[in-house]
Amino acid sequence: MNPAAQTSAPGGKAGFRPIAYAPADVVRQPLRGGGFHLTSARGLGAFDPSMARLFRNAVERQPGRLFLAERDAAGVWQGMTYEQARHKVDAIAQALLDRGLSAERPVMILSGNSVEHALLMLAGYTAGIPVAPISVAYSLQSQDHAKLKHISALLTPGLVYVSDTAPFAKALAHVDAPIVAGRNGADLDGVMPFDDLAATHAGQAVERAAAATTADTIAKFLFTSGSTSFPKGVINTHGMLAANQQALAQIWPFAAEDHLTLVDWLPWNHTFGSNHNFGLLLKHAGTLYIDAGKPVPGLVEQTVRNLAEISPTIYFNVPAGFGALLPFLEKDDALARSFFSKLRLIFYAGASLPQDLWERLEAVSVRATGRRVPMTSSWGSTETAPLATAAHFLIEQAGVIGVPIPGIELKLVPNGSKLEIRVRGPHVTPGYWRSPEQTREAFDDDGFYKIGDAVRFADPENPNKGLMFDGRTAEDFKLNSGTWVAVGALRVGALAAASPALQDAIVAGEGRDEVGLVAWLNAAGCKQLVGEGAPADLAALARHPVVHAHLRTAFSRWNAAGKGASLRIARVLLLPDAPSIDANEITDKGYINQRVAQDNRRAEVGRLFDHAKHPDVVVMT
Repeated sequence: MNPAAQTSAPGGKAGFRPIAYAPADVVRQPLRGGGFHLTSARGLGAFDPSMARLFRNAVERQPGRLFLAERDAAGVWQGMTYEQARHKVDAIAQALLDRGLSAERPVMILSGNSVEHALLMLAGYTAGIPVAPISVAYSLQSQDHAKLKHISALLTPGLVYVSDTAPFAKALAHVDAPIVAGRNGADLDGVMPFDDLAATHAGQAVERAAAATTADTIAKFLFTSGSTSFPKGVINTHGMLAANQQALAQIWPFAAEDHLTLVDWLPWNHTFGSNHNFGLLLKHAGTLYIDAGKPVPGLVEQTVRNLAEISPTIYFNVPAGFGALLPFLEKDDALARSFFSKLRLIFYAGASLPQDLWERLEAVSVRATGRRVPMTSSWGSTETAPLATAAHFLIEQAGVIGVPIPGIELKLVPNGSKLEIRVRGPHVTPGYWRSPEQTREAFDDDGFYKIGDAVRFADPENPNKGLMFDGRTAEDFKLNSGTWVAVGALRVGALAAASPALQDAIVAGEGRDEVGLVAWLNAAGCKQLVGEGAPADLAALARHPVVHAHLRTAFSRWNAAGKGASLRIARVLLLPDAPSIDANEITDKGYINQRVAQDNRRAEVGRLFDHAKHPDVVVMT
């Protein structure tokens, strides 16, 4: 039976159309010395390697369709059609060309997702001038702005954009470039209003620039937020982004069947939101409602409000986002009905999804609609724009990251007891901006990008069943006994066992006798456990006897399952704060950097393993 023909909604209501995937068809060849080479038997089809022309094609197909919408200051949705956007994009592209901008003097964007941000990004695509969206945390949360200063020196921007100069005034003092702003709330000198930029008369130079865009034209610089002290500038070409969308169109033919509607918060300084999701929007001339919420207390409520009003057809999020959203879906039937009413696919990426969250999402979808909305995932990185593998077949559990997409080659190399995955193809970056040494180190002798992740086959006998994410090769460690601890698998399993109390966790215990967790609370889940009168303060929740009792019971049950020393949780320290983006503990999209976070939290790790009693440490019996 063709996997594409499998129903994605057992017990579903009449009229629901199951989604159709392209069948998985993997070619697996053994490598000399061990490991495997994997490709898709379905080659990458012909495509136009220009994001500028991808946008223009969407305008030609759906000129009057709502393209972008965001809430105004009064909370009312305001939007523009594809045709309206095209006029503004061309005008801004002309303004960028008039200023002599280029890859050597790109556009630096400090603000988060917005309609103005989208127009500026599209104008850069059209003019063949790279844009560089920067994590908002580097401007608004940093005390010394060290990362922002490093990025600015590396880019030498010719223009910098902010939505409002007021919150960005301190950050702007560290960027030597003309400023364009949606609002000059700080009343800075020399700031050009964004509306003036968008009022430029577009001439033939814009048409020539759009026509001249090739696969090698740089579309944007995206900055890593990994373990290095300073972010690296990943070159993203038009060809990389367009190849990703061509591959996605081939494996997701169902995406062309409906009016694609997205409600999305994922930040555009990351590849998931800006390349995968925004690119999908252009490919299918869909509609994007820009979600100003985030999966943190005080902001997730904005996401809840948006999803109560707008029903997406595909929903994208990271595991932390689903963890924050689920308590609301579980207790509010009207919200759940709105969320699932038009939803054909749930997609997670950025980190492994605990199986508990998977099962809870399925349970809510069945309760709300009578059908199980299928869930899927993919795998990649900023350097792969981002798609390298995708699960374009019906999967029944979290952790499957799929098979190589058309055009991609995977090399699985033995690394200790694991298989390290490497990538080559038109979707992969040519390297890091103005950093030849880091570029050389990132690729092996055969030109495969070394991402640092490990995988295993879901079914060793059948590669079409897909690969499973098997952690970061640099995260695993040994206990004093010499036993290896697989951090990725343990973290996901532990979060599921503790549901709904924990948002995420650092797995600690290297060089010690036992494994412990330094964990961040899921505030909504903990309040759900405590019930009426639950404290709002995270520090109080971290000491609350009901939360402690829940975790002690959950992990005692986990340990009693006989999982061995490498998976046994001996103790948990509960943190009263959130992981820090500015300190590289977590990316904007919710992936915990285990090594960096543990190094930052040395005092907490010490307290975790201190056998004295502490009010924020739960010890298993």
